[in-house]
Amino acid sequence: MPTIFTHAVVPLAVGIACGTRRVPPRLIAAGMIAAMLPDADVVAFKLGIAYADDFGHRGASHSFFFAAVVGAIGAFMHRFFGARPWVVAAWLSACAASHPLLDALTNGGLGVALWWPWSDARVFAPWRPIAVSPIGAGFFSARGVAVMASELAWVWLPCAMVAMAGLALRRAVSSRP
Repeated sequence: MPTIFTHAVVPLAVGIACGTRRVPPRLIAAGMIAAMLPDADVVAFKLGIAYADDFGHRGASHSFFFAAVVGAIGAFMHRFFGARPWVVAAWLSACAASHPLLDALTNGGLGVALWWPWSDARVFAPWRPIAVSPIGAGFFSARGVAVMASELAWVWLPCAMVAMAGLALRRAVSSRP
């Protein structure tokens, strides 16, 4: 898995690119939380649930179904976020779905249960350039540094480019006579 910080960078970058008129700040923050939320499944380890089980790490919470549920729940709070219900649902679903899609690009683990509950198969992307992050204290090691370097190259840098391109495009459009 990419680190929890990296999962939050994706909605932040897209939110910056879109601008606060399209994605209000509260909704950007909620998207960052939604993008990190699937990793709450690490609690399963403490509960004795095996990694490979449906409710283990990278299981049900890493599915498109879970992402849709997050979006649907968020839609009920649309007034708080200052956006239409369908915008909140689509944004939060996309943010939550970004998590397993990034995890599928890593070079370790058992894959992600993208299609749960219809399938319990764990899948990876055909191309897996992101170094998998160690879970727990192992992050503070030489391997953790290598993981951060991988994430900087494959996630943070492209996200920064998306954010800057969106900002530049919005400024260019707004400065037109």
